[in-house]
Amino acid sequence: MNRTGFIAASASLVAAGAAIPGAAAQSVPGGTHLVERKADFNEAAFAKIVGRPADIRQMFEAIAFKPTMLANIKNSMNGLHFGYGYPVDRIAVAVANHGPSAAYGYSDYVWQKYKIGEFFGIKDDAGKTIESNIWLKAKNAYSTSSDPDDEKSMYQDTSIEMLQKRGAVFLTCHTAVEEQSRAIVKKGLAPSGMTPAQVADDILTHLIPGALVVPSMVATVAVLQAKYHYTYAALTF
Repeated sequence: MNRTGFIAASASLVAAGAAIPGAAAQSVPGGTHLVERKADFNEAAFAKIVGRPADIRQMFEAIAFKPTMLANIKNSMNGLHFGYGYPVDRIAVAVANHGPSAAYGYSDYVWQKYKIGEFFGIKDDAGKTIESNIWLKAKNAYSTSSDPDDEKSMYQDTSIEMLQKRGAVFLTCHTAVEEQSRAIVKKGLAPSGMTPAQVADDILTHLIPGALVVPSMVATVAVLQAKYHYTYAALTF
């Protein structure tokens, strides 16, 4: 699958709420350089996803790993739709994760193979290191209730999958993956013999379904604001 096909498939799967079959792509989203090149970035596909017709656009930037930010995104989407009356299909939400928050976009394969919980020091309430992306899977069924007050409805589900099904696009920073891969190898958390470049390629081809890889997230934040007119919300720093 080439770069164009990978992004197009990911966008379709986000809309459909489906999972990408198989774990690995045949090409590396964003390319294999430390710094992503324009030739490796399908800007047209990016524009189609983040620039789709909308009356309101909001971007959430997250760096520190604080899962409460997912509830903030859910609350915003509920407020925009139920409180302000914006149609669901006219609300565009982009989640700009980088730094430790890039881990939201990593599949269980990545979490387990590279000990992401240990790498970032992510623990549960009991102090145990978390070994998988427990924030990914939907908790409630899609469209089980039209009542946003129903705790078992899709509107109170803060999972990444449900937020994606509701239209949120989760971005993955290519630079963060490359830099973290070097640190993972340095800390001895990668399988013996793997190079940083190999770790980065492995991570980038094993992201969560629908993840959209972008060049440097701090640059993408500027593009989303200046070119696509996304309002800005800083959640975790």
